[in-house]
Parts: sequence; C-alpha cells; structure tokens
Amino acid sequence: MADVKREGGGLATAGAAPVDGGGGAGTARLLLWLVVTALGVRQLVALLRLPPGERFLDLEAWAAFGGVPRPSGELYADGGYSGTPFAALVLTPLKRAGEQGLGLGWTFGTLLLVVAVGVVAARALPRPAQGRTVLPAVPVAVALLLLSLPVRNTFFLGQTSVLPVLLVLLGCCVTRDARARGALIGVAAAFQPALLLFAVFLWCTGHRRAAGWTAGVFGAAAALAWAVLPEDSAAYWLRHPAGLGLGDPAEVANQSLYGLVLRLGLSGPVALLVLLAVAAVVCHVGLRRAVRYAEDGQTLLAVALTGCVAVAVAPVSWQHQLLWVLLTVAGRAGRGASDRYVWPVAVVLVMTLPARMLLPNMELLSPVRDNILLLTAVAAACCVPFLRRAEREFARPRPTVHAPPGASRLRGVPLLPFWRRVLTRPNLLLELLLIRVGYSAYSQVRMAAAGSRATAEAHGEQIHAIERFLLLDIEHRVNHAVVRTGWLEGFLNFYYTSFHFVVPLTVLGVLYVRRPDAYRWARTALGFATLLALLGFWLYPLAPPRLMPALGFIDTVHGVQDFSRPDYGSLTAFTNQYAAMPSLHFGWSLWCGVVVVALAPKLWMRLLGLLHPLFTVCAIVGTANHWVLDAVGGAMVVAAGFGLVHVLAGPRPRVRTGAMREPAPQPAPGAGPVPEAGSGQETGPVPEAVRDGATRAKGAGGGEPEAEGEGGRVPSPG
Repeated sequence: MADVKREGGGLATAGAAPVDGGGGAGTARLLLWLVVTALGVRQLVALLRLPPGERFLDLEAWAAFGGVPRPSGELYADGGYSGTPFAALVLTPLKRAGEQGLGLGWTFGTLLLVVAVGVVAARALPRPAQGRTVLPAVPVAVALLLLSLPVRNTFFLGQTSVLPVLLVLLGCCVTRDARARGALIGVAAAFQPALLLFAVFLWCTGHRRAAGWTAGVFGAAAALAWAVLPEDSAAYWLRHPAGLGLGDPAEVANQSLYGLVLRLGLSGPVALLVLLAVAAVVCHVGLRRAVRYAEDGQTLLAVALTGCVAVAVAPVSWQHQLLWVLLTVAGRAGRGASDRYVWPVAVVLVMTLPARMLLPNMELLSPVRDNILLLTAVAAACCVPFLRRAEREFARPRPTVHAPPGASRLRGVPLLPFWRRVLTRPNLLLELLLIRVGYSAYSQVRMAAAGSRATAEAHGEQIHAIERFLLLDIEHRVNHAVVRTGWLEGFLNFYYTSFHFVVPLTVLGVLYVRRPDAYRWARTALGFATLLALLGFWLYPLAPPRLMPALGFIDTVHGVQDFSRPDYGSLTAFTNQYAAMPSLHFGWSLWCGVVVVALAPKLWMRLLGLLHPLFTVCAIVGTANHWVLDAVGGAMVVAAGFGLVHVLAGPRPRVRTGAMREPAPQPAPGAGPVPEAGSGQETGPVPEAVRDGATRAKGAGGGEPEAEGEGGRVPSPG
C-alpha cells in the first residue's frame, strides 16, 4: 500500500496546489500552526481546570488514583474500565505516576499522537491536488482533529483511542515491510479488537502476508495479556465478549449498529437477525468499496472506510473511537466545484458540533439525531459516491458559473472583487446544514447575551422616554385596544407566534427553486442582518413593554408574568427575553418584503409581500412584545445587511428571463467540459454572456488534467 514513490515529499491538501516554500505559503503555514497551538493550549487549560473527579474518568478507572492499585481480577469489576487487558498490561508502568503527573503526561502524549496522525494523514492525501488557495495540509489536519468530538472526548476521558488510529495509518500508509505492517495493525487490534477487520482488508488487497502477521500479532498480544492477567482476560473475553456489557450499550455514546438496534427498542431473536443482516451488508459493501479505492491509489480513503465499517459492526463503539469518520474527508465527492465541499463540510459539522445543534429537538428526528455519527460512518462506507482518480472531475471539477461584475454608482464597489456572484443553485444539503448550524449558533449567542434585569429595565425606561419625546409612545394604547377586541387579539397572537419562521423559510425555498441567481444575495443579506442584531442584543439588553412592571402592559401571548420572580418563570429557560433591540420579528419580515418587492414579477405579488411586515409590526406592538423603536432597529439592521452585501460583492445579479432557453455554448479548444443541463450546475437562468465568459476563462486555464501516477498510494502486489 505504501510502495509508491513520492516526489519531493511535498505536502498538499486535497483540492489545493502543491505547497512550495514561497513566502505566501510559509506565512500561511505559520499562521495555521499558531491556530493549532492556540487550540492545543485551550484544550489543555480547559481540561486541567476541571476538578480532579471530573476529568480522566476512564484513566482513573484503570489507574486507580489515590494510591491503591486495582488487585488482579478486579479490572472490570465495577464496569468503569472498558479497554482491553492488553492495553491495561502495556500501560501498567504508568500506575506509579501521581495523579497530576500522569494527567499532564497523558495530555501532552495525546497531543503528540494527534499531531502524528495529522502528519501521516496529510502525507497520504492523493495527488494531484489543486485549487486557488494553497493551504498546508498538516496544520489543517491537526486543527480538525483537535476540534473533533472523538479527540476532545479522548482528552476528557483519558482514553487510548488515538493510538490505534495512528498505528493503522503507519501500517497502511507509511511502512512497506509486510511484517512491520502486520505488526502495527495487530497491536492496534489488540487495543481495539474491531480493527481486526483490517486483516480482511489486507487479504482482499493482496497483502496476505501482512494479513497473517496482523492476526498473529493480535493473537500473541492477547495471549501475553492472558498469561499476565488471566482473571481479567477471562472477564473481558468470556464474560464481556470484546467489551460487550462494559457500560450500557444502549447509551447514545455507543455509536454502533448494536447500540442503534437497542435504542430502537428491538430485542430477542428478531433484533439479532436484523443486526446480523445489516452488519453483513455493511461489511460486504464497505469492504468492497475500500478495496476498490485502495486499488485506485486512494489509500487514506480506503483505510478510513474500513475503519468506519469496523466501528459500525463492533458490539460497542464509543464516541471517542469514531475518528475514522473524520478521515473520510480525504475522499472527493461531487463532480461540480460547488458540490465538492458538501461532504467535507457535512463531516466536519457532524464531527465537531453536538447533535442537538445539527437537528431540531423533535421526537420524529430523535433516531437520526441520536445516531448521527453512526449514520455518517455507514454513509461514508456504503453510500457516498467518492470519485476515482481516473475520472476527469477528480482533479478538475466542473466550474461554477459566475455573473460578471455589476455596475454600481459607488466607487470601489465591490469592495472584495474576488467575491464573485454565483448564479448556479447551491447544494441543498450544504444549505440546510449551514442554515441549521447558523440558527443554532444564533440561539446560543442570543441566550448568552442576556443582561441583568436591572440593566434591561433601565434601558426600557430610556426607550420609553425617547418615544415620549418623539411622540411615538403608542404601545400602551394599541396593546389595550387589542385586548378589548377579542378576535384581533387572537389573530395577532397567532401571527406573532406562527409566521416569524415560516415566511422567511418559505421565501428562501421559493428563491432556491425559482430564482437561484438571487438566492445567495438574499440569504447573505439575511445572515448579515442577523449577525448585526446579535451585536445589538449583546450591547443593549432591553426589557420589552410586557416586562416593564410599572407601565401596565398586558402580555397577550405568554399570559400574566410573576414580576416578583427574577426570571419571570420558566420562559427564561428557553429564550433571552431581553433580546428586543433590534426586533428580528420585524427585521426578518421586512427582509421578506424587500425580497418580494425586488424580485416578484407581478404587482399583486409585491403588494402581498408588503403585508407581512405591516402585520408583523402590528403584532409586535399590539402584543406588547416590542417597542416601536425596536422595529426601527430591525429596519436598520436589514438595511445594513443589504448594504454590506452590495458593498462587498456589488449589485445583485440581474439576468434575462429567457436566458435559460438559449443554446448552451460549445467548449473552447482545450477547455474542460461544460456543465450539462440537468447536472445540477446550470439550474438557474444564466445569461449567454456569463456562460461565454465562463467558457473563455476556462479555456484560458486550458488542458486536460495531468496524469496521476505519483503521490497516491497504490497497493503493492501481495
């Protein structure tokens, strides 16, 4: 697998040009290593600041902190330790270290292992690697590893799960000797028995001698541990086969097919048959794909897929053992340039963010949310269509169609000329992931921005005084008029609680389907407006009228508040009640109105679009949830959002309706392929001049992708 010469030993990321020693590349590498250092220091400080009883939980279960080592035969007595007897045997000399010394040494040792994994993985990336931006692969890989949930859990628990990954990578991607390769993978399997599946992988790729050494070294390691720790080995292999029963396998932390079956409530012979059938399919499909990519020279991807299969079919696969999923970003999925980032972004989000941030807390989605790491591993192993190196789009994806720079009345606009307008429809999966993660981050920051009650009420008095001076203090009269009119109160309550999210999401959906050329423009403006609103929540916590006890407002939506309680009841646990200035209820509704007025083809549609912000401002004032000046603040952040998009990227694209019906251009001599209709690359109206410009630009780059005979790792003959 590693029997291929590597020219120059240069490092390159997938999709980036080979890194040279120039000043720009050196500066980028230095900055990235500074980021890696900051992440490592942050991880170390956060870990060591925890009380002794809340860190290194698995390490403490093994080492018996307090100076009293576990007697022989009681390693698995209370279920606290879940490693193999061989791991306990290898690490036995460390028991003499004190708790603080062992914790520090373990943390620094784990950091070094993570860096080693990043170095080996970066060097194993397939070539050629190309792109506009040159990023050194090693610090990028190490940074992603440090941010991933498996590595963070490894630090927190004091686990050895990074070491088996490094041993397998060294065996498959570095060493060329069959005995050394088999020995490294055999020792890795002795730490994590599910990795014996790599022996099957080696056998299927023609490395039968290495496969034999893997099985032999694993057997020898297990026998040695049995000879030294007979009672503990008997408990691990006989009473808890391969760790089964050490901990509750139905816990969400167990991301294996067995854990999924238990969480679904299945039991008995039917559950066993379902588990065996699904595991057999995953093994067959996943290993076949891994062998195919190994033969294609994508050894890192093949190793990652095999690791995903191993953790899926193992009886227990705790979260800290799923580092293999992150390594699948080495594969290239997607024939278009805009699709190339979908899989890496999805994997990075899944591997770095809690599941509750990725999916809403809905009962219907709980099976997906609770098993999202497992489902990602199975998808990588069995479903994701990674490209072969011989395919044309592997090195040169189909280009994204951009609009020409629009004319603006402002000098120097666009401020960022490299931020070009994309006319094609973005990938739906990537958009949904980004919208969900963005909203989760918005919710977290919004909650964190809550100020004190005294500060919020003082700001409320300020707003009320300004409105009285400007003769805008109409909230009390409107609120009580609404309360006296039953049908109006019901309508405004319903409008306030129901249309805040539905209408903006509907507008985004319609733009995505019907006007992809304007979708990115509108979506980016909405994002900027929301970020500016978060800044307002943070700097100016404001009590809305309904939470001003002395002014006599009536909360028509939430009911009577208990002002004697500091948090006004349970509502505070779910939302920041002082996030009132600016009003995003009105801001988002105004954004909808602006987009509809700017893009709707008919007058009645534009008038209908203006009704939403009108009804919304009536609802927020009539229900006493916002001041009038909050709506003014919402209008200001929306205007600033559209203004930022205009200044940074220029005017929004304006395309002709009939452009889609024009014949597609023929590629210029020496140019790459032009995206075909229906391929997902030309889904919006693209003017002829834009397509011709893209063709000319592509022809200037010219040529077919170079032959890829070096840099990838092709399995050596068995």
